[in-house]
Amino acid sequence: MPKNLVIVESPAKAKTIQKYLGKDFEVKSSFGHIRDLPKKGMGIDLETFTPDYEVSPDKKKLVTELKAAVKKAETVWLASDEDREGEAIAWHLAQELKLDTEKTRRIVFHEITKNAILKAIENPRTIDQNLVNAQQARRVLDRIVGFEMSPVLWKKVKTGLSAGRVQSVAVRLVVERELEIRNFQPKSSFRLDGLFLNDKKQEIAARLKKDFNEEAEAEQFLNQCSSTDFEVLNVETRPGTRSPSAPFTTSTMQQEASNRLGYGVTATMRVAQRLYEEGYITYMRTDSVNLSQEAINGAKNQILSEFGEAYSNPRKYTTKSSSAQEAHEAIRPTDFSVKSIGDAQLNKLYQLIYKRTLASQMTNARIEKTVIEIGDNKLNPHFEAQGEVIVFDGFLKAYGVVKTEDEDEDNNEKLLPKVTVGEKLDYRKITASEKFSRPPARYTEAGLVKKLEELGIGRPSTYAPTIQTIQNREYVDKREITAQEREVMKMVLQKKELKKEVLTEKYGADKNKFVPTDIGEVVNEFLTENFAEILDYGFTAKVEQDFDHIASGDEKWKQVLQGFYNEFHPRIADVEENADRATGERILGKDPKTGKNVLTRIGRFGPMVQIGEQDDEEKPVFASLMPNQNIATITLEEALELFKIPFDLQEVEGKTVTVGVGRFGPYVKWGETFISLAKGEDPLSVDQERAEEIIREKKIADAPVATFKGEPVTKGTGRFGPFIKYQSLFINVPKKYDFNNLSQSDINELIEAKLEKEANRYIRQWEDEKISIENGRWGPFIKFGKKMFKIPKTKSDEKYTAEQLADVSLEEVKKWITAQDKDAFKTKAKKAPAKKAPAKKTTTAKKAAPKKK
Repeated sequence: MPKNLVIVESPAKAKTIQKYLGKDFEVKSSFGHIRDLPKKGMGIDLETFTPDYEVSPDKKKLVTELKAAVKKAETVWLASDEDREGEAIAWHLAQELKLDTEKTRRIVFHEITKNAILKAIENPRTIDQNLVNAQQARRVLDRIVGFEMSPVLWKKVKTGLSAGRVQSVAVRLVVERELEIRNFQPKSSFRLDGLFLNDKKQEIAARLKKDFNEEAEAEQFLNQCSSTDFEVLNVETRPGTRSPSAPFTTSTMQQEASNRLGYGVTATMRVAQRLYEEGYITYMRTDSVNLSQEAINGAKNQILSEFGEAYSNPRKYTTKSSSAQEAHEAIRPTDFSVKSIGDAQLNKLYQLIYKRTLASQMTNARIEKTVIEIGDNKLNPHFEAQGEVIVFDGFLKAYGVVKTEDEDEDNNEKLLPKVTVGEKLDYRKITASEKFSRPPARYTEAGLVKKLEELGIGRPSTYAPTIQTIQNREYVDKREITAQEREVMKMVLQKKELKKEVLTEKYGADKNKFVPTDIGEVVNEFLTENFAEILDYGFTAKVEQDFDHIASGDEKWKQVLQGFYNEFHPRIADVEENADRATGERILGKDPKTGKNVLTRIGRFGPMVQIGEQDDEEKPVFASLMPNQNIATITLEEALELFKIPFDLQEVEGKTVTVGVGRFGPYVKWGETFISLAKGEDPLSVDQERAEEIIREKKIADAPVATFKGEPVTKGTGRFGPFIKYQSLFINVPKKYDFNNLSQSDINELIEAKLEKEANRYIRQWEDEKISIENGRWGPFIKFGKKMFKIPKTKSDEKYTAEQLADVSLEEVKKWITAQDKDAFKTKAKKAPAKKAPAKKTTTAKKAAPKKK
């Protein structure tokens, strides 16, 4: 039996480390945290801020196995990650497994290589309680904020909502950017571009050094140009350099993976985690740009070997952020001789990390920038052409150049022909194009991470979970923004003739960028009005600094929590008692038919418009908003259009046809069949002809593809992928089958396997009681209604056999259920009808209506 037990948090990591250690070591995984705050209830003593940790049900078996392994080992090595989260995992393991400090060692490493692991074994330490307390402080504070603020949202906005210290600030950033875009007033100007020819008929593209605000000014200047003898007024050549960027931190890796690979933040971290665990890169949660001397030497050797001495320039980078802590090295390859790896998805990110690190140790690129001034002494301002030549590529040989989203899309510097001062030029054409100023860009995932980092909010380990959470909560989404159209003026001077034309340009389109949802905007408005300090960027950054001070031992974690809670809790009580409900309600105007108010707000099932108010004699009528509409921007005309839906068309094949909008968007209902409209299709545009076309397409899609025992088999694609349907059975089609070309034998095989599985599903069933004992993926279990329960062990501490379960009584099964849920069989008391709240006056967007005296 191995004398040493090594515990890591990931099975992939365990597998890699086991390769480097001898037979005296056994490596096991804790699969992350083995215990945490309870899922039900806050789980914190608010007098002392002591957390009540518990082992999650799915980890109890694992903990038992680890305890058994600990008893057999002479030394236990806790080898979880090097950051606060990893330190906390090690501490929880030590606490729950009751590890003897004399025979327990804590080891950390920045990379999973043989040298790093053996070096860590040679240099063990004890658990750093300051790091543990910093993680506890974050976990406890975030639990308090979530558990105390969320019920206020349920009461004042809508049930099922949640708030969080960092997630709510992230949503605020997205909402504020959207408000900037809505309130943005574009200004037009005229930009002039000239295309000139030298005596060799070589083209020189140049731009006027000034834009004109008025069309008349641009036209007057073009008229001047028609009689101008253009010449080269000046030629200036300036040498310059471009320097490589520092190696990756977590944030810069996420940004570059987004720009170059199109990866989202969560996908980037998932791939990086695998690269780390398989030993290809160093730890991927870091805010340091430092490289070890070993890494600098490794990069130098690779550069000398691959590119030559002229490209080598070893350099050290210093982290500018004062909050950088814990991880002492940037993300880099563990072995520079490994230039690529087999897995295609892993290799894309690995290549990015590899080339960025290598480039950081290479020489600057040398460039030569040429500026040609064109005009004459009477014409003012002048045209300017810019060109750039790479004299020596340096680091660009490894990393290349990528244009960022902030760069001017029209700024394409090109190689210029050789010209001399005084040389005469002809113009081929000069164009004055009306351009409109653009609002700030919406955030991409990586852009939002960059902004959070700039504000000092969150840390490397929190970026991806924060981005994922605000999407899961449906406070933001990435819906496509359709383009609008506007007219632009274009004037072209060619052969001394000036032509004008009015063009139509599209603007405002966006996709894959964060847009706040209606509920996200309403929640943000409520929180910023009532919890201004919690959502303050400076305050949130200060909390992060407090965690850093706890990690360094400069502050006591419970004192920090006490100071926060003393101000936070009274505010919760005040808001719960005195704040008005928030629905985002906005009066749009009057309904021309009834004279009643038309308003929009968040309703029980989402954003909606209504005609009439709650205290009117007649009940209001309601309509849901379209997926691309927003309560903050919908107009009265658009709202009134929604009341035309649903509408009926003529019957098709004896079945009624209705066009409507539901929770999942616009649809055509044919009989009892709902058919979703194509993305972006306006339901009001659906006429009889289009409806019949949609129904025909649906019939073709639902037509049987085969038969089984005389019964039809159809196929489709659902939430969980492609499936075939036989009678009432939906059967998933695995990837090994060619879904588009299923043969009869494939279909027979899939259905027979499903029927066999269903036949073996029930061990015992009591249909009237809605109780059954069923075979599951991980063994038999009890199902009661929609709930599932575990089957306990026998008195001799053994698992029940299928034969024993087939003979078990209903009373015994009910006891097993009650032991796990004491309220399972209690009859729920019927709720008394809710008292009608007094009618509330509708408010406009800005001012509340005066209260009746």
